Amino acid sequence: MKVAAELINIVAVLLFVFGLKRLSSPATARGGNWLSCVGMAVAILVTLLQPEIQSFRWIILAGLAGSAVGAILARTTAMTAMPEMVALLNGSGGLASLLVGWEQYHAQRALDTYTAVTVVLAVLIGGVTFTGSVVAWAKLSEKITGKPILFAGQQVVNALLLLAALVGAIFFAWRPADAYPVFGGLLVVSLVLGVLAVIPIGGADMPVVISLLNSYSGMAACATGFVLQNDLLIVTGALVGSSGIILTEIMCKAMNRSLANVLFSGFGAATAKTGTAVKGEVKPIKPEDAYVILEAARSVVFVPGYGMAVAQAQHAVRELADLLERNGAEVRYAIHPVAGRMPGHMNVLLAEANVPYDQLFEMDAINPILDTVDVCVVIGANDVVNPAAREDKNSPIYGMPIIEVERARTVIVLKRSLAAGFAGVENLLFYRDNTRMLFGDAKASLQALIGEFKNA
Repeated sequence: MKVAAELINIVAVLLFVFGLKRLSSPATARGGNWLSCVGMAVAILVTLLQPEIQSFRWIILAGLAGSAVGAILARTTAMTAMPEMVALLNGSGGLASLLVGWEQYHAQRALDTYTAVTVVLAVLIGGVTFTGSVVAWAKLSEKITGKPILFAGQQVVNALLLLAALVGAIFFAWRPADAYPVFGGLLVVSLVLGVLAVIPIGGADMPVVISLLNSYSGMAACATGFVLQNDLLIVTGALVGSSGIILTEIMCKAMNRSLANVLFSGFGAATAKTGTAVKGEVKPIKPEDAYVILEAARSVVFVPGYGMAVAQAQHAVRELADLLERNGAEVRYAIHPVAGRMPGHMNVLLAEANVPYDQLFEMDAINPILDTVDVCVVIGANDVVNPAAREDKNSPIYGMPIIEVERARTVIVLKRSLAAGFAGVENLLFYRDNTRMLFGDAKASLQALIGEFKNA
């Protein structure tokens, strides 16, 4: 039986690995998700067949309850709320690891050093992941301010808490049988650290935070696997943890910032007053005039941002793109790695609208050809198209790679107002000679353009 279980575990691991690989491309992501789902079903089945499990009553109840919650969330969560849901799912994974580690210690106080170390790691990482994810959810859903929350001596407090956690963990691993009060203190410290680690991070850095918390949840699961001596949990936790770290590095590179800078700089707290004064005039445009420009265009690039998500305008974007293609224009979509509020946010929204995958271009692929583009349509994107990142050395976002839409012959920006983006930096693009501002709700503006094409 043990040999059979190990072989089935290998099958589950392979399904996870191939599923993760297929998730790297929009064209294969749906299949990758299904492979991972099958892998998880296999993993649960082989766990239930372990001889030490004598009763299935509570397992079945928990499974049904979890499945019901998952199904309800999947059916009722709007695509615009997907970042918040991802944050909560990360937190749930952290909390599960914390509870498993706690249960193991509570059940058998006299742990050996190896098990004690894995228990304390599961609790510390799980606690940070749980409360950090809850704070991220609150910021993303605007339950609390999305701006950095800073206070005097914050980094000193965090350093002291980390030191206390390290000392407490060493003492716990040394004498776990007599360290229940220390364990309780470590649990509290981990929860507080999760809060303090995320509150100083602003909305502009939320994609990085989501990715990092995802990595934390994987590392917590990996530690829990060592606690339970479950090879499958160790491997899957390591997969999630390592892929999350890699994605976090990609996000940081896309913003030309280090992870330490993201976590400790309080970026966005007071950036609105920095940077060089903007020169030029904004040139508003009406849908009828925007239609004339688009009708004559032979190449059009859509640049989606969080404003598209808020307006739920992805289907209108696809409909307008179809009309442009029938009119003889070549249509493409430029995707910035940190557009939106979670990694891949724009890809998910456009996939929901059935946008062809071959029309999606990453930043590095689209920038070299923007000089040949007739019209760039920016839909709610702000910081990721701000020329200040390349031109203004006084700007907080200077050095951040952007989609260089200002190089197109004409830029049409769909935006409610001239308000700054997550970074709090005024956008120089709005004042360019070739930029036209189409003010209003993005979905309403796109529908007006669609109406112009249909009535022509």
